[in-house]
Amino acid sequence: MSDPTAPDLPAWPYPRWVAHRGAGKLAPENTLAAFRLGASHGYRMFECDVKLSSDGVPFLMHDATLQRTTNARAKLGQGQSAVGGDHTWSALSQLDAGSWHSRTYAGEPLPTLDAIAAYCIRNGYFLNIEIKPTPGTERHTGEVVAQHAARLWQGQAVPPLLTSFDPEALEGAQASAPALPRGLLLDTLWKGWLETALSLGCQAIVCNHALWDSSTVTQAKSAGFRTLSYTVNDDWAAQRLMDLGTDAIITDRVDLFSPA
Repeated sequence: MSDPTAPDLPAWPYPRWVAHRGAGKLAPENTLAAFRLGASHGYRMFECDVKLSSDGVPFLMHDATLQRTTNARAKLGQGQSAVGGDHTWSALSQLDAGSWHSRTYAGEPLPTLDAIAAYCIRNGYFLNIEIKPTPGTERHTGEVVAQHAARLWQGQAVPPLLTSFDPEALEGAQASAPALPRGLLLDTLWKGWLETALSLGCQAIVCNHALWDSSTVTQAKSAGFRTLSYTVNDDWAAQRLMDLGTDAIITDRVDLFSPA
């Protein structure tokens, strides 16, 4: 159970259940098609990965390279860089980001952050943007993604939550759009994780779900952080996290867990 002596935390406007990369593995990740499928299962909050094209356009993609989730090898030709951030948006926008998943999604394009923002805002959905820099562009990516997010959600009651595994990316986001909420992503509890999150002005800690126990939840909440978990795909894991009093669960299994 959560610690009853922990301080009261500021209001948290986001739902408990978050659809990973749009709809988990049921549709091509980080596409509008995935968001639509996740929404059809009742989800109102989505997680996605955002990086920059070589000409500074924020677009959705998880991997540093293009091969796994696009037809870049065939489309761009031999001798071209496989790194997504090495290409202009004009080139990236021509790629097929759906056929790798199934024929149903053949021709599905990579979306820009602008397109995802329009979809979420028009439908009243919430967004967790994971800042996913091309190696070597960490702070710059954080700055630019945060600037775009601040512009896109200007005047909206609930802004997107910006998260990253990379403290430099969060530093960039903090510098360029300090009012946007931030969260530190952790796959291990490395030395100084709590102090780093505090220094970055984060509102949340987003952990590999196995890292949360009564001690770590108490540490985080006592320091004023919300506690989120990824990627939770089993009933027993979800129940354990709810029993610990954590705040949100990111899942691939939009078909298993009802967000209601």
